[in-house]
Amino acid sequence: MASIAHLSDVHFGRHDPHIVQALETWLAARRPDLVVVSGDLTQRARVAQYRLAAAFIERLKEGGLPVLAVPGNHDVPLYDIFRRFARPLRRYRRFIDRDLCPWFENDELVVLGINTARSLTIKDGRISHEQMALIRERFRAVEPGKTRILVTHHPLFAMPIGEEEEELTKRVGRHEGALAAVAEAGVHILLAGHFHRSFARSAREMVETAGPELVIQAGTATSTRLRAEERQSFNWIEAKPDHVTVEVQSWDGAAFLGGTPAAYRRDGAHWHFAGPGGAARAGAAGASREDVDIDLSP
Repeated sequence: MASIAHLSDVHFGRHDPHIVQALETWLAARRPDLVVVSGDLTQRARVAQYRLAAAFIERLKEGGLPVLAVPGNHDVPLYDIFRRFARPLRRYRRFIDRDLCPWFENDELVVLGINTARSLTIKDGRISHEQMALIRERFRAVEPGKTRILVTHHPLFAMPIGEEEEELTKRVGRHEGALAAVAEAGVHILLAGHFHRSFARSAREMVETAGPELVIQAGTATSTRLRAEERQSFNWIEAKPDHVTVEVQSWDGAAFLGGTPAAYRRDGAHWHFAGPGGAARAGAAGASREDVDIDLSP
């Protein structure tokens, strides 16, 4: 099985240095096959914040850990109007990665990152027709048996939020075309962030016409921008094309501690929750859910 540390919304410039150090120590000890950072590396896309984010990624790489990152909406300048529209991700390209749609491949998995951050949409995401074609093209030549993962900052689906999960977030722009491209490409797992909430669910449970993907959301790993009862967290994922285990690592004030792993198995075009148990909601360690729609918050 391939192992992935799925981080998101690290928000350098509004981060806790102590948590960053603990995270680096944790990753160095567990040594995942890949570290994924699904956007919002900075708080306000300022040079000093990008320098901090770049140094964090460089330390991971110097420790022998591969890193794949994509931009988030916070990585586009908000108040610098000229830079926002003329050169929205110039600093990201300078400090983090010139490639806004990075690719990783080893013997067990292939991972494609897609930039969903845009100047005009402020906080919402969008996928272009060119990116849809790229998704189809990059995965077309992948040999069978490798786990196929797509990483975006904004989730492709409208995500349920709130205590009763009755409120839905906005879905990414060109939603239908994006889902068609992902299904055609045979993607197994979709990783994203943006909403600071750990979450996993079969795509078919949310959109009937979706392909056979498992949707996995990550919380905020190191940011102090926390919502009510939320903790810093990230996902530890062990994956094969037909079997995925997700364990949320939650900050308890002194260290990252693992929750109850949630296992999923793919049966044709549908992912099914396979135990051993649900994970608790953010900030409520005693709560758990036993159905297919597992909230993975620590």
